[in-house]
Amino acid sequence: MKKRIALFPGTFDPFTVGHESVVNRTLKFMDEVIIGIGVNESKRTLFSAKDRLDMIQKLYAHEPRVKVMAYETLTMDFAKEQNADFIVRGIRSVKDFEYEETIADINRQISGVETLLLYTEAQLTSVSSSVVRELYSYGKDVSRFLPKGLTLPEKKDK
Repeated sequence: MKKRIALFPGTFDPFTVGHESVVNRTLKFMDEVIIGIGVNESKRTLFSAKDRLDMIQKLYAHEPRVKVMAYETLTMDFAKEQNADFIVRGIRSVKDFEYEETIADINRQISGVETLLLYTEAQLTSVSSSVVRELYSYGKDVSRFLPKGLTLPEKKDK
């Protein structure tokens, strides 16, 4: 029987408890989850791609069904390269749903890769990487928004 592989793509700047929830829930119905860190040089990130890769790899070092990889291609091309038949995305709102629906339709038409949408758990709907990143950049404690065991690199002064 063919292995069920899902790609969970994102910037993950940083990886939050919401992202962790999507991965853990996906593992219930997939054989393998690839956390794909999209690297886009035109997008400003707080943490380098290497830092994000290292942080998430350490977090999932104990889970052999999770792979963490960075990529610089189109997500659908990366999914095909990794033999993933599914892309999994978490959605918090109607706005997220409308955006993801458009991308999912295009991906399916061009590559045949299906997208699975997981609704965010109610207690996590306000957690987003952009909010966590902003709080962190102002020196606030963001540990409640991060998975246990994930530590952010030391904040560098601007």
